[in-house]
Amino acid sequence: MSGMEPAIEATLQNLEQVRKSRTDEAVLLSYRYYTGTEVGDKWLCVVVKYSEEDAFLLTSYLTDQIKEGEQVWPQM
Repeated sequence: MSGMEPAIEATLQNLEQVRKSRTDEAVLLSYRYYTGTEVGDKWLCVVVKYSEEDAFLLTSYLTDQIKEGEQVWPQM
C-alpha cells in the first residue's frame, strides 16, 4: 500500500460504497474502485473503527470484490 496514501484519503472523501463489518459494529468498510493500480483494476477498501469521540484507520487493502455485509451507503 506504499504510495496509496492519496487514494486512501480520496476513498474516504469520495466513497462509492460503505458496509458494516460483520464482526465489529463500530467498524465500517469504505470502498472506491480504481483502475490501473500496480495490481490491476481493484476496489480499495479502507477500514475505520469509529467511537463517539474518535475514528481510527485500522487498515486498507486492494481487493477484487466487496465483502458481504450490510450496506449502509448508499442506502438501498
